Amino acid sequence: MTRAHPSWKPLLEAAYQALSPQYRAFLEAQEGYFPTHFLAAFSSLSRQGTRAILFGQDPYPRYESAIGYAFIDGAVKGLFSPSGFSKPVNRATSLRNFLKMQLLSQGLLHPETLSQEAIAKVDKRGLIETMEELRANFERAGILLLNTALVFTCKEETSYHVKAFKPFMQVLLEGLSQENKELILFGNLAKDVEKLLPSYHAYTLVKTQHPYNIGFIHDAKVQAYFGPKCLLNKA
Repeated sequence: MTRAHPSWKPLLEAAYQALSPQYRAFLEAQEGYFPTHFLAAFSSLSRQGTRAILFGQDPYPRYESAIGYAFIDGAVKGLFSPSGFSKPVNRATSLRNFLKMQLLSQGLLHPETLSQEAIAKVDKRGLIETMEELRANFERAGILLLNTALVFTCKEETSYHVKAFKPFMQVLLEGLSQENKELILFGNLAKDVEKLLPSYHAYTLVKTQHPYNIGFIHDAKVQAYFGPKCLLNKA
């Protein structure tokens, strides 16, 4: 809990105690999983500053990519290259589609010209350049980037970790349930998160298709939500 913002600590301590003793022991050993700093998302955005929670499923299955923030790939440094998106962005389908959607919603691309060539021609003066800047912009917009499982061991154990973290997530969501926050839920994950919510809550649910789907780019609901946040603009 030492890395968490002080405003989160009472709620996080209650949520952590809801985990089984065996699972707490596993986490406290800090061996055999990553990221070891699995509460990183709570360290850089305060509870009061959190207006929305974007839920992912679990960390990226690569040590260098999983840094404790949903959707933020630590292995990706630069977002753009002279030919359009950088190679790491082009290899990450969900991230690539999200960035195309954001460029489109900010009026920087035309709906019919989403090619690398078109992206290369975008005037990038005033735009962020790195993944770290994107993470900071999410937080500047008050969006907490959280996975439903906070650690990764192997693909075969993903469902085990999601299940193990359910008590943690239930306590967390119960504790925030009257604070009028938004929950951004991509794809089928929406159903799983909804099951964790208390019967009476003040959350606004923003449910969309997953960015992995190409339809995400042109989804009017997605554009209307993220466009005004100008996540690609420099601070």
